[in-house]
Amino acid sequence: MNTHVLALQLMAAQGCLGAFDTLYHHELTEALPQKPDARLELGIHAIRALIYALLFIGLAYWEWHGGFAVALLAIFGVEIVLTLWDFVVEDRTRLLPATERVTHTILAINGGAFITLLAMNFPGWHAEPTALVWSPQGWLSVFLALCGVGVGVSGLRDGLAALRLARAGTLAAPVSFDDRKRTVLVTGATGFVGQHLVRALLQDGHEVIALTRQPKGAAWMFDGRVRCIASMQELASSSRVDVVVNLAGARILGWRWTAQRRAALRRSRIGLTGQVVEWIARAEHKPFLLLSASAIGYYGIQRIGDDTELDERAPPQPVFMSDLCREWEQAAGAAAAHGTQVECMRFGLVLGRGGALPMLLLPILLGLGGRLASGRQWLSWIHIDDVVRGMAHRWRLALEESGVPGAGVSNFTAPECVTQLGFSQAAARIWRRPCLLPTPGWPMRLALGEQADLLLEGQRVVPKRLQREGFVFRYPGLADALRSVK
Repeated sequence: MNTHVLALQLMAAQGCLGAFDTLYHHELTEALPQKPDARLELGIHAIRALIYALLFIGLAYWEWHGGFAVALLAIFGVEIVLTLWDFVVEDRTRLLPATERVTHTILAINGGAFITLLAMNFPGWHAEPTALVWSPQGWLSVFLALCGVGVGVSGLRDGLAALRLARAGTLAAPVSFDDRKRTVLVTGATGFVGQHLVRALLQDGHEVIALTRQPKGAAWMFDGRVRCIASMQELASSSRVDVVVNLAGARILGWRWTAQRRAALRRSRIGLTGQVVEWIARAEHKPFLLLSASAIGYYGIQRIGDDTELDERAPPQPVFMSDLCREWEQAAGAAAAHGTQVECMRFGLVLGRGGALPMLLLPILLGLGGRLASGRQWLSWIHIDDVVRGMAHRWRLALEESGVPGAGVSNFTAPECVTQLGFSQAAARIWRRPCLLPTPGWPMRLALGEQADLLLEGQRVVPKRLQREGFVFRYPGLADALRSVK
């Protein structure tokens, strides 16, 4: 086997590894296109991807002779420089998971091997007259050309994401929480909501302690500006904490709710909240406020055709997701006995660049949007900016009510509630896609069991308390909320 064919085979392996790295790491686990801090990394990825598209397609069917051989060496040099720059930027902006580091190492080794093999052809190719010489390699060439198209599309997607993040800026409009500098303990700080909250708190001049399972990664994420702890035992009772924001909790959507998974969900919410309350009980300086997450799953399910508006007085139901939220709120409410004011926040679907929205938009962006099951199930949502502003609103009211411990509940949802089909149609209009393809609900029920009710039944939840208190939503309507994340 000659070195040219072996180099092309290694390039094919590079294409497979690169596709895995892009889809699994960059898109699914790290969600780079939604991270403001990843703008430079996305830009580098875009340039490298377009270079790889040229190499895959150009080398799939042609040998580069004469002056083209010199150009090929120059392209290799640029690719190597971009790869090294990418490594530096990644190390400065985020802590890579182990699988991504291993994948990048294999990609670097494999890339160096095929570049070396192709460079070995340089003397012979350079001695020939300048031309692109047709030299197809059967199905190997076809596969490389397809890899070239795929990596080119990926490069354009990363480039557009980098431009969008540049236009959007790294932070929303400043949020004022307090006139005084406070120390805030945030659990779940590396989650979608947690990241936005921590950055807003830092921007407003507060000190943040982040409780997270990955303290090193959190320190990296927030540029070392946050104290990171892995358990409440690391926080001394003498530590001064003014406000606790409890956002921790394992992702609710995922594997079926088996007995084991239900226990894990309870541990991540009720168990951890109990640990926070235990620390408050022994703390020498009690926080004046505990803002604790909950969800509109508290209200159970609302059958299709039931258009009743559910406010904070609506009762729970005897179903798992309702029990989970009710027990979660009860665990948080125990802090009131220690003089801390408790406010539970029942979140609807949080819209922003990250979280659940990218997955909801995926079928729409692919032109496969439409109604899910009946499409008439209610979808209660809220924009991420209004979530953070709503927390600041509750914080300020708690200061006004200082010295009056108790427990309250607020629905964190926008005033406009839509049906699932209405959501899909609005998104399709904004992204200029069709919205015609119906999706039956039974496969989802078969796969997810009771969990499917979250998507197929829904709730029409209204933020009565926030509205009564005069809170002004920045995004009261769905269309403007979706445009803000386009």
